[in-house]
Amino acid sequence: MDRRTLLKLSGLSLVGATAGCLESDEETTTTTEAGGGGGGDEETTTASDDGGSTSSYTIGMVDSLTGSLAPYGERNTRGRKLAVESVNEVGIGDDGASLNIAVEDDESTNQGGVSAAQKLVNQNDVPLLIGSVGSGVSIAVHDSVTKDAGVVQISQNSTSPELTSRPELLRMSPSGAAKGEALAKLVSDDGHDTVAVTWINNDYGTGLSDVFAETFESKFGGTVAYNQPHDQGQSSYSGILTEMASTDASAWVYITYANEFTVMANEGFDQGYNTQVDYYGAESTIADSIVKNTPEGSMDGMKGITESAPKGQENYQNFVSAFQSAYDTTPTVWSAYAYDAVTVAALAIEAAGEFTRDALSEVVRDVTRPEGEEVFNFEEAAAILRDGGSPSDINYQGVSGPVDLDENGDPPGFYQVYNVSNHSYEFGDYITS
Repeated sequence: MDRRTLLKLSGLSLVGATAGCLESDEETTTTTEAGGGGGGDEETTTASDDGGSTSSYTIGMVDSLTGSLAPYGERNTRGRKLAVESVNEVGIGDDGASLNIAVEDDESTNQGGVSAAQKLVNQNDVPLLIGSVGSGVSIAVHDSVTKDAGVVQISQNSTSPELTSRPELLRMSPSGAAKGEALAKLVSDDGHDTVAVTWINNDYGTGLSDVFAETFESKFGGTVAYNQPHDQGQSSYSGILTEMASTDASAWVYITYANEFTVMANEGFDQGYNTQVDYYGAESTIADSIVKNTPEGSMDGMKGITESAPKGQENYQNFVSAFQSAYDTTPTVWSAYAYDAVTVAALAIEAAGEFTRDALSEVVRDVTRPEGEEVFNFEEAAAILRDGGSPSDINYQGVSGPVDLDENGDPPGFYQVYNVSNHSYEFGDYITS
């Protein structure tokens, strides 16, 4: 049985996206993501000629392909490739148009994200843009590019509570506010009353650390003895660790990225700090690259709170099967968020009367709202729309869980407790917000 037949039988529909405008009978040269195959991770510059047979839609994506956030960008690449493949298996609209994504690298920086978005919006004329990983990057893209241009923006991974104050900035991953509160409760329930916190000096770190500190002190009566930022991309953080060790904190909370935490974990292991205090973290301290680049025992006993997917849900299980078949590894929820971002974008294109910024903006929330009929993949949703249904008649249930974008562009939160044992991540209880 080939892969295409397997996907059809499993009920996993395919989502795809194209950048810019509706294209037909026209050769274009763009940086695009291939809609088929699912096995490769590279972005290629290709010339496409539709040959008059089908049309295609192009949307944009700003993603972290290089820099500190690249480990997260890599996992997103795989999720969105499966989504593009799924959508294009069905096709968009009555003529079965394909969906392609023009991808630009934000280099894990705010300015890189703004430059990438400007290229996609001003040169490619995309009406919808997916991105990015970093909260600061997504906010910078929104404030500098998409808001004034009227371009629909959907972040696949940004969790800062700051995004909530920008209702035009939609996201698939929930706000970190509930996660920060859950993390504070976890640390307190473990018996710690004094903690030291270090956080990455950007919107993500600021937002999550503020919620954690306020909750830990006001709700649980704890003391945050150290609460300082650190810069991204440093070769050493020994000074930060020394300052944390000078406090009487029995728990250290790391709100940082994979590359930065890898450096801290190695330096903490060299100094023996990992045996003197308990480590805690959030979702960004879960990464294969951390495990690969730190010695065994350096993180054992660490705990944290991470976003999670509904693992018992059938469409998530289908997603996992397809992901494992394509990449020979198990996906994280972050890959599922990327998949859902592309799927929601494709549903908006299917539902809108025209491929314009205003038309997509009007329907993009409606296809996720709980008032409609639950659908679990693009094919089910498209069938309702093509049978005369309106956008509000469908309620897309993502592979990452219910999307249900509210008035602030936020989905509900679904979290899980994790710990590190034998130098690997283990996952336990679920938490909902």
